Parts: sequence; C-alpha cells; structure tokens
Amino acid sequence: MSDRPSATRRTVLRGAALTPVVGLGLAACSAAGNGGGAPATPTAPVSLGPESEIPQGGAKLYRDANVVVSRTADGLKAYSTICTHAGCAIDKLDGTTLICPCHGSRFDALTGKVVRAPATEPLHELSAEVKNGGIVAGPAA
Repeated sequence: MSDRPSATRRTVLRGAALTPVVGLGLAACSAAGNGGGAPATPTAPVSLGPESEIPQGGAKLYRDANVVVSRTADGLKAYSTICTHAGCAIDKLDGTTLICPCHGSRFDALTGKVVRAPATEPLHELSAEVKNGGIVAGPAA
C-alpha cells in the first residue's frame, strides 16, 4: 500500500476545500446592506446634510442612505451606491472612486460610470437639489 492518496481521495479533498470559499463569497453579497437583506436605493427623497459638505470636484458617500453626492461644474449629482454587478452596498469612497466590497467593482463618483469591472452598467442616477442649505436626493427630490 502506498502513502500517496488515491486520485479519488484527492479530488474529493479539492472539492471540499473549495466549498467554504464559495460560500463566503455568496455570504458577503447577501449580507451587504440592510441586516442581511438586499440593500436599497432610496425610493423617496432623503435629506443628506449641508451642501457645504461637498467640495467642488469632490464627493461624499452617505452610507446609511446608499447615496453618493458629487459636485462638478454642472452642479450637484447624486447616484445610488448599490453596485450594478451584484447589488451590494458600496461602502468605500477613495477620492472620487467608489469601491464595492463584494467583487471590487469601481465607479467614478462624479459620473456614475464604471472604472473597473466586473460591473458593466453605471450607477443609477438620482435627482439632487438643495433645500434650505441641505442636500435632498432621490427619485423626484
């Protein structure tokens, strides 16, 4: 009898080792956002904070509302921060680049456009306006 495992045993062990890795990836996507449920884009206008928080050419991530607001020469822009690849809530803003924690998609916070796959669709644009010095964003804000 040899000390080497049989081909069958090696195959089973390889498959067993992959199962937890795949499970962790799925758990990361499904757990993102609202207590394990799917995170949501605002369905009604939400008050976010003072307009002064958004510098010219910059952006601010409002994690609790799943919204990013940026300021360009054209004014304020708002986008949902629900990744268009797998529906995860984007939780990191590095400069003006949004980074999805699930699969690493990156988006430009000034335009909503994808700057790194696996996402292929831009972020959903929301309306944004200033009311009494505060930013309000969402559908029909």
